Amino acid sequence: MKTLRFIHSRLPLGPRSCHRSAASCRLLPASHCGGHPPILQSKTLALSASSLKNRDDFGSSSHTEEEAEEDGDFLEDTEVEELFQQHVPAGIGQGQHRVFIVHPDVKWGSRKQHLTTAELMMAEAEGLVNTLDNWAVVDKVILSTKTPEKKRIFGKGNFQFLTEKIRQTVGITGVFVNVDRLSPLSEREFEEAWGVKVFDRYSVVLHIFRCNARTKEAKLQISLAEIPLLRSRLKNEMADLDQQGGGSRYIGGSGETLYEVQQRLLKEREMKIRFSLEKLRKKRHLLRSQRKHREFPIVSVLGYTNCGKTTLIKALTGDSGLQPRNQLFATLDVTVHAGQLPSYMTVLYVDTIGFLSQLPHQLIDSFSATLEDITHSDLLVHVRDISHPETVNQKANVLNVLKNLQIPRRLLNSMVEVHNKIDLLDNYESSEPGAVLISALQEQGLNELKKAVETEIVKSTGKQILDLRVNLSTPQLSWLYKEATVQDVVVNADEGSAVVKVIISAAAHGRYKKLFEGR
Repeated sequence: MKTLRFIHSRLPLGPRSCHRSAASCRLLPASHCGGHPPILQSKTLALSASSLKNRDDFGSSSHTEEEAEEDGDFLEDTEVEELFQQHVPAGIGQGQHRVFIVHPDVKWGSRKQHLTTAELMMAEAEGLVNTLDNWAVVDKVILSTKTPEKKRIFGKGNFQFLTEKIRQTVGITGVFVNVDRLSPLSEREFEEAWGVKVFDRYSVVLHIFRCNARTKEAKLQISLAEIPLLRSRLKNEMADLDQQGGGSRYIGGSGETLYEVQQRLLKEREMKIRFSLEKLRKKRHLLRSQRKHREFPIVSVLGYTNCGKTTLIKALTGDSGLQPRNQLFATLDVTVHAGQLPSYMTVLYVDTIGFLSQLPHQLIDSFSATLEDITHSDLLVHVRDISHPETVNQKANVLNVLKNLQIPRRLLNSMVEVHNKIDLLDNYESSEPGAVLISALQEQGLNELKKAVETEIVKSTGKQILDLRVNLSTPQLSWLYKEATVQDVVVNADEGSAVVKVIISAAAHGRYKKLFEGR
């Protein structure tokens, strides 16, 4: 009887059938992530067009999206929301948590952290917990270990000490073991020993992502990244059922065990999510092609989480719609914002997801489509919180992720490094050549940064700075204003002509000569 009840309660892991009509698709209740209801938003890219007066100049992406919707190319919001709300990993999203943090300090071996300290890693773990509304750290401990690969991580004495300390601490609802990923066996062992839910960095970071998700793509990526957690839960629950003598029984006459059915349904769910993400990737490629067609240089702003990327983009573009938040992973979705350089050239700043140390590869893989925009940029701007005690380690982590993403060498070599939050340090001077010193919040050093960006953009895009003589009785000047960046116009009224200083791409210059040369 217990087995039948278990099957009834656990089987619907696969996505429910959901028709195109929003009315026929049941929307499940939102999970509790700090009390913020999910905001449905169909566009993956948000463009700040403060300097782009005419939307048609940017590209008619909305028309293309509507055609794609008619062809059934994209999921409805309700379908994405149902996938997002189905089967949230148990124990992490329900109400508030009082958390005990334990950091395993690896003394030697391949897992020892050489660029940081146990104390700083503990501080980052606290920051992750404090990012979540209604979560609080009630106690913490750093314990040394020589066997991080073992099921219990710690030796017998330290594990016994930890177990007693957790049991004696009143009000604990969860333990955060500060490792990137716990095996299902370790998670099960700890929960049985301590009697509370156990989290690792993967599950905590993913829950932060879930609370910040707004767009279709972010929600699908999170749903994909949650599959390993659901598989871990399934293994533990099957082990419980085996102990009751019912876990290996076949279901009806199907020839499948309960575990095999669950695994198959999870696989079907994963395939549907991946298929939907691939469609959104094509949409992203389409929008990227439209930006390239208009020849707007693309600058990807990246860095460690909470380094000040969004604050910097707001300062560079004057976009009042941007609302930076002082918390980890406040930005999950790629957003694009238009700004002007000193030469009046328009560039598009891409705000990207923040990086984090010890972020499991599975989590990075789930967000690969988001990070794909970085590889298609004309320039990378690496923002560092220079006031952070871990700034050197954070830089190493960012560069390591970029290396794993196989970023083109030309982008890495031309990357502009920005030392942000200099207002928090007294008389800061950089020892790194070429670094641009700024305070995005105080808007210090922004002119120097814009000049550095402009210099590298001209190099990377192959644009030319030319003086062109135009006849004012022809459309030459208006054409140049539309297709190039006009820096200066010197008019000769007697001749009805002007010398125009422009920044222009080779392709646009070729079109200009074809249209107007010889006139």
